[in-house]
Amino acid sequence: MTVAPPPFPTQAVVLAGGQGSRLRPYTDDRPKPMVEIPGTGTPIIGHQLTWLASEGVTDVVVSCGHLAHVLKDWLDETELPLSVTTVVETEPLGRGGGLKYAAAALPRPDEPWYATNGDIWTRFPLREMAAFHDERGVDATLALARPRIPWGVVETDEFGHVLDFIEAPPSPYLINAGVYVFSAAFADLLPVRGDHERTTFPRLARERRLAGYPLPHGAYWRAIDTTKDLTEAAKELGAQAS
Repeated sequence: MTVAPPPFPTQAVVLAGGQGSRLRPYTDDRPKPMVEIPGTGTPIIGHQLTWLASEGVTDVVVSCGHLAHVLKDWLDETELPLSVTTVVETEPLGRGGGLKYAAAALPRPDEPWYATNGDIWTRFPLREMAAFHDERGVDATLALARPRIPWGVVETDEFGHVLDFIEAPPSPYLINAGVYVFSAAFADLLPVRGDHERTTFPRLARERRLAGYPLPHGAYWRAIDTTKDLTEAAKELGAQAS
């Protein structure tokens, strides 16, 4: 009797090898995903693993690079809600090559999988994204976010009269949010070395085998790239708790 695979992916890859030069001095002694969100006592990757577990993920492969021992030590010493395997890139493989290298360590290579960049903090119904992916029958689906513009904007009429000042409005464009759903076969499409966003994704897009899932209204998403992002994330967390 053949056992049917679970309806949603239960395994994921987290790319956690970034140096985070714009987050210095926080990243002088730790990789970017190990930077703590102020007020939580938990690094970015800790929040990610908790979220993945809450969405039904049982196994995660964490791809390490810069200061890998710091991340590995934390994973070994922390009680986690899922099973974690670490792999270390001994030389830079690029984002696509890094994904392929990490995917080789997934426990169930014949099943679909999630992937996420290790420097984002987000909360949204991941299983809804997986259902979206499955309905479209594609090889890869990327989450799409609409970030806020970091500057205030000026609204004018056709005569050049200033009508309003708007602080940090949402961008009119969607961006890659760094969260993915992949088919079981997707790893074979990745380059051994290089960037999948310049090779695999454009090819899949031409063949209509790539989908984009807009994050639902009210979903929380933030890329942690600078010290300002850390401060803003802490403020947003406090506002959610109040």
